[in-house]
Amino acid sequence: LVNTLSRPEDVVLCAAGSLPGDLHKLWRTRDPKGYHLEYGYSTMGYEVAGGMGVKMAAPERDVYVMVGDGSYLMMSSEIVTMAQEGIKVIILILDNHGFSSIGGLSNSVGSDGFGTKYRYRSNSGQLDGEPLQIDFAANAASMGAHVIRANTRDEITEAIKQAQAYEGGPVAIVIEVDRSQRVGGYESWWDVAVAEVSENPDVQQARQEYEDAKRNERYFL
Repeated sequence: LVNTLSRPEDVVLCAAGSLPGDLHKLWRTRDPKGYHLEYGYSTMGYEVAGGMGVKMAAPERDVYVMVGDGSYLMMSSEIVTMAQEGIKVIILILDNHGFSSIGGLSNSVGSDGFGTKYRYRSNSGQLDGEPLQIDFAANAASMGAHVIRANTRDEITEAIKQAQAYEGGPVAIVIEVDRSQRVGGYESWWDVAVAEVSENPDVQQARQEYEDAKRNERYFL
């Protein structure tokens, strides 16, 4: 939707989680400066501050920041600076109630997404209690952003149009998403080491699969 509704000269910006990989597959860039991703270190928290920097460098372009709730919590305070300086950046906050990307990786190696969902610690000593009640819309509004909540396709379309027309500082569109829905992968293998010692049978199996796959690695440099 953002790709369709944005102008060719506008900029999409992202940094961490599964979003860079998703944008790599789905986004269609129409301008050499319209695709700004921090691929190097997957730096969580770069998005909001980076979006402000891009807007300052190219005020004639709309800047769309794609950020997950995990990265947003890392660093979002530059929203205050945007409000202070009247810098308009459109921030799309995708709320999947935790660290979905690393949670998926954790699941793939038998660790059951350990610590990647926003839940209270229960009497069991584990993070398996009730969900944390984090209101990202209220948080962004408290720092001076104009906030729009949107969840359906039609609501997101209308929210983007409202954000495009808004004048007066940052706009945050808060979208609740399903953490289990993902864009398809590349059917390739990623060398992410698995614990050698564990009492969990799933981890033991994942370790064996890792060792089997590692034997097929080929070095070309």
